[in-house]
Amino acid sequence: MRSYTQFYIDGRWTSPVTPKTAEVINPATEEVSGEISLGSPADVDLAVAAARRAFATYGESSVKDRLDLLESIQAEYVRREAELGEAIMVEMGAPKGLANGFHTLLGKGHLGTAIEVLKEFKFEEQRGVTLIRKEPIGVCGLITPWNWPMNQTCVKIFPALAAGCTMILKPPQLAPYSAQILAEILDKAGVPAGVFNMIQGQGSVIGAALTRHEDVDMISFTGSEPVGVQIQKDAADTVKRVGLELGGKSAWIVLDDASLAANVAGATAGMMGNSGQTCSAGSRLLVPASRLDDVKRAAAEAANGVTVGDPQSDVAMGPVVSKSQYNIIQQYIEKGLEEGAELIAGGLGRPEGLDKGWYVKPTVFVGTNDMVIAREEIFGPVLVIIPYDDIDDAVRIANDSNFGLGGYVSGEDLDTCRAVSRRMRTGAIWVNGGFDFHAPFGGYKRSGNGREWGEFGFHEYLEVKSVIGWN
Repeated sequence: MRSYTQFYIDGRWTSPVTPKTAEVINPATEEVSGEISLGSPADVDLAVAAARRAFATYGESSVKDRLDLLESIQAEYVRREAELGEAIMVEMGAPKGLANGFHTLLGKGHLGTAIEVLKEFKFEEQRGVTLIRKEPIGVCGLITPWNWPMNQTCVKIFPALAAGCTMILKPPQLAPYSAQILAEILDKAGVPAGVFNMIQGQGSVIGAALTRHEDVDMISFTGSEPVGVQIQKDAADTVKRVGLELGGKSAWIVLDDASLAANVAGATAGMMGNSGQTCSAGSRLLVPASRLDDVKRAAAEAANGVTVGDPQSDVAMGPVVSKSQYNIIQQYIEKGLEEGAELIAGGLGRPEGLDKGWYVKPTVFVGTNDMVIAREEIFGPVLVIIPYDDIDDAVRIANDSNFGLGGYVSGEDLDTCRAVSRRMRTGAIWVNGGFDFHAPFGGYKRSGNGREWGEFGFHEYLEVKSVIGWN
C-alpha cells in the first residue's frame, strides 16, 4: 500500500490545510493500492505564493544555472527510473514492458531534449535597432492527465524550468504515484524552494483554483475537450495564457500497394497499445474500398493476436484505467453495434478468462465516418475501419472531423505519402512511422492550441519583449 498524503510546497513536504484523502484503485485487480491527499484552494494559495516569491530570483537565473539543475535532475531520474515504471504499472495498468520502457523513456527523453535545446536557445537577438528578448512568462499551472503520466508531466515541467518559470503541478487523481516520485526526484536534485510545487487532488477543485488564480500567469492543460473549454472560460477573467492539448480522432491512411496487409496489421496493433488510451492514436483506419476483404482479414488477425492480461506478465495490453473508463468504452462498443457497424474483432465484455480488472477486448469495426464511433473520442482499444474510393476521398474523410491532433500515412510510394500528409489538417503526422523528440506536437481545431516538445515547447513558457533603440 502506498500512502502519499503530503504535498510539495516551497521546497518542503507539507500536510494539506484541510486533511482529506482518497483511495487509489489498481485497475488490474480492482483493489485499493494506496491513498493520496486531496488538496483545496487554500493549498493552491500557498503554492502560488511560494512560486511567485521564487520567480523573483529563478526568473533571473542564468542559462548555466538552469542547465546544471536539469542535468542534476537527469542523473536522479535515471537512478529512480525503475521505481517510476513500477508506479505507472500499478497506477494505470500499463504492462511492465511498456511501463518500464516507453513510458519512462518519454520522460527521460523530454528531459534530455530540454537540455539539448537550452544549450543552443537564443533568449536575445538583435534585429536592426531593436533587441528582442524572450523572458519567462512567470508562474505556471500545469494540469496533466493519467494516460501517459511521465510524458505529459515531463513535457511541461522541463521546458518550463529551462525557460526560467516557476510552477504548480496538479497531477491526475487516477494516476498519482509517478508524479509523487518525480517530485522527490526534483527535490533531491536541488530545485530551489518554490520553483516547483505539487498538489494532488481533484481537477474540478485544484485545476479550477489554479486557472482562476490572479497570480498564475499561464495554464498548460492536457486532457479532454470539455475541460479544456471550461479552462479557457475560467482563465478569461485574468487574461492568462492557456495552452491546450486536447482530444483526437486521428486518421490513419493506408495506401493501396503491396504492403497494405502489413500496414493494416501494424496500424491495428498500434491502436491497441496503451489500451487505446492515447490522444493521438490512429482510431480511424482509412483503407482502399477495393481491398476491403484483405483489410478485414489483416485487421482481425492483428487484433485477435493482441495479448491482454495482468500488467506484471508479458502481455501487450493491460486494463483501462478505471471502472468509469471501462463503462464508457462498453457504451461506445454497444453504440457501434446499434449503428450497424460490422464487428470483425472483439466486442462487449472482458476478454475470455479475465473476470476481474478493467480489461477491454481489442475491438475492430468496419463503419462509416458519420457514425458516433467515428466522430467521438472513445479513448479505448476500439478501431473503426473506413473505406475510401481514392486518395482525394481519403483526404476528405480524414479532414472531416472536429479534431486535428495526429495523423498517419503508410505506403511504399514516399512521394504520395508526403503529398497526402501536406493535405491533412492536423498537427502531427507520422509517415511510415518514425519518432522525434524535437518535433512540435499539438492540435488543429478542437484538439487544442499551442505546441509542446523540443524548441517549440520552450515558446509556450516565454514572453517576447522588444527593446527599441537598443543599437
